[in-house]
Amino acid sequence: MLTVTSRINIPLSEFAFTFARSGGPGGQNVNKVNSKAILRWSVTTSPSLPEDVRSRFETKFASRLTTEGDLVLSSQRYRDQIGNSQDCLDKLKEMLMEVAERPIMRRETRPTLNSKVRRVETKRVNSAKKQGRRQPAGDY
Repeated sequence: MLTVTSRINIPLSEFAFTFARSGGPGGQNVNKVNSKAILRWSVTTSPSLPEDVRSRFETKFASRLTTEGDLVLSSQRYRDQIGNSQDCLDKLKEMLMEVAERPIMRRETRPTLNSKVRRVETKRVNSAKKQGRRQPAGDY
């Protein structure tokens, strides 16, 4: 069971793990052992994901989803399958944590009278400063 929050619990049966050979340095071990973990999870059909979280997930991570609505994550950080499998689940948990809470929408506010006065005063000072840099009109 992947526990993200108190209301998001995803059973491990929803995930499909496959393993492949890792790239990079490692000598003969890399050529013999399938240690790279690839996690495949259907976001669109998962019954464990609340609808609001699903829509935020699909919006934020649209580029990470396949055309069928599956999320594919891979990890080859560790030298064993168990470590890489757990790393994939940790990555997924972080992604779900980002979209678990509904974002607070910003309410538009009006500028205060003091901020308007400060803005106009700053504009006046800058204008006077630049006026002082000009050459007089008759001197050429």
